[in-house]
Amino acid sequence: MALLSPEKILKLLPSLFEININEDKIGVNLFRKLEKVLVFDEGYVFFANPDSLQLKYTYKTITTNTNFTIPFDLKKFIFSKEGTILTNNDKLIQVLELTDYGTNLIAKISIKSTVFGLIILCKKEENFYRKEDLIALEAVSSILSYVLKDSELSSVFKLQLKALKDGIIEKNKAYKTIKEQNEKILEADKVKNEFLANVSHELRTPLNSILGFSDILSTQLYGNLNSKQEEYINDIKVSATHLLGMINEILDMSKLEAKAMKIVKSTFWISQAVNEACNILMPLATKKNIILKKDIPEDFEVFADYQKIQQILYNLISNAIKYSPENDVIDIKISANDESYKISIHDNGIGIDKKYHGKIFAKFVQLDSAYTKKESSTGLGLTITKELVELHEGKISLISEVNNGSTFIVEIPF
Repeated sequence: MALLSPEKILKLLPSLFEININEDKIGVNLFRKLEKVLVFDEGYVFFANPDSLQLKYTYKTITTNTNFTIPFDLKKFIFSKEGTILTNNDKLIQVLELTDYGTNLIAKISIKSTVFGLIILCKKEENFYRKEDLIALEAVSSILSYVLKDSELSSVFKLQLKALKDGIIEKNKAYKTIKEQNEKILEADKVKNEFLANVSHELRTPLNSILGFSDILSTQLYGNLNSKQEEYINDIKVSATHLLGMINEILDMSKLEAKAMKIVKSTFWISQAVNEACNILMPLATKKNIILKKDIPEDFEVFADYQKIQQILYNLISNAIKYSPENDVIDIKISANDESYKISIHDNGIGIDKKYHGKIFAKFVQLDSAYTKKESSTGLGLTITKELVELHEGKISLISEVNNGSTFIVEIPF
């Protein structure tokens, strides 16, 4: 419970800036300040990454587990501004392995609406904290957020200063590098947190609703549709699928650049991944009257990340649909030998000039503008595909000429 009245808490806030960010015991000093305001048995400070929470400081406990994966259904709460009071039955408390405590007080660490962490105070007694305690912690955390952020940037500066002293780089070059790195750190931190927190939930969620409701309407479960209504609903599904794919590409690229993309391997039949990717893309193919021809002479099992393999197929097949003429056929061939398996996607579309073959896997490259103005994209699809293939220790290649179609070949070792 709060130890001070609101008036005394306001008077205490300026002293929070007095925490020395250059001290090694910043976590200890932080919790000592909190002890003047609230009662707690244990305290934790977590920093938020795109898919995990990293334990940064604790009050008393010493633990070896410092990284906790964030389930998808908790991400909206993690990156929102709202604090709360949770019991040991709540999912977040179970994920963070804090079930020994009956009541947990949670405030967000944020600067200018960008959330980058949590402060959690724990008490063994049930129903210990009240709304007034949450208000007190949030008031204090608004100041501590700046202290913690300055501390993180200070750590970066220390590393850079050591590089200077050790003679790793020359003085003038070091100054330029440090300045560039600091700008990139600040910009990347802002972009990553705001983008992942806002775009992920603000755009993907309503788009999934659009796709879901358009699917329900297309079943005609709640009434018959005339031909024009069916056509419009199909257009909605195609457009929403295309837009959702573009959003996912940007999010995936952010994860890859942050080294947050993880591979979770399992055993599955290759035909299962091919069939599912084709089913997802069928509305796009149907709109252009394109046939997806699958050639799998002999099905076989692979040990890989099912979602990533499916995404490789999705990216390559959707590209083929995008740049193929209407009433065409796209060939999807799967083969294998003793050491690896091969995925080949062939289309009869606009093709790619050989001088661009080395550039198409770079970020934001959109060579289609040289041949057609009809299609739009982020220019990230092939970049992400190449990264996903290389995460599986495989390679991707291209056979293509202008106006003679393209064949993308993915080879992944067993």
